[in-house]
Amino acid sequence: MKSIVVYDSQFGNTKLIAEAIGRALGLSGRVFVMHASDVQPGDLMGINRLIVGSPTQQLSAAPAVLNWIKTIPRDGLRGVRAAAFDTRFTEEKISRTKVLPFFMRIFGYGAKPISDRLEKKGAEIILPPEGFYVADTEGPLLEWELERAAEWIRKM
Repeated sequence: MKSIVVYDSQFGNTKLIAEAIGRALGLSGRVFVMHASDVQPGDLMGINRLIVGSPTQQLSAAPAVLNWIKTIPRDGLRGVRAAAFDTRFTEEKISRTKVLPFFMRIFGYGAKPISDRLEKKGAEIILPPEGFYVADTEGPLLEWELERAAEWIRKM
C-alpha cells in the first residue's frame, strides 16, 4: 500500500503531526511525507491513501495546501482513500477572545475545507476531519497530540 501525507507548516507543529501520521501509516506500506510545495503531479500516481494537513490560518487551511489541491485534476483522486487534519487552538484559548468563537462557529478550522476539496477531486473520505492542538500561535503541540495523531490515522 502506498500513502502520501501532504502538509504545510509555518512553525513546525503541523509537520510534526504529519510525521507522526507517516510513522503510523508506515506499519502497513510505503509512506511519503511531503511539504505541499514539494509534491509533483506524478507523486500521486498509484497511491492508495492521501492524508493532507495544514495549520488553521485565518479561519481556513493554509493557502499552500489549498492551492496544491487545486492542481489535482478533476477525478484525479478517484479510488484514493483520504483524510484531512489541521493544527489549531483549544476551545479554551479561542473563548478568551470575544469575537473569535463566533467566527469559528461560522467558518470553522482548516481540516474541513481540505476534506471537502479532496472529496470534490474524487477521493473517498474515510475519516472525519480532525484537529490537533497547539498551545499558542508558534506552538508547541499540546502533550499527547503526536500519539493522538497516530491513533487517529490507525482508524483508517
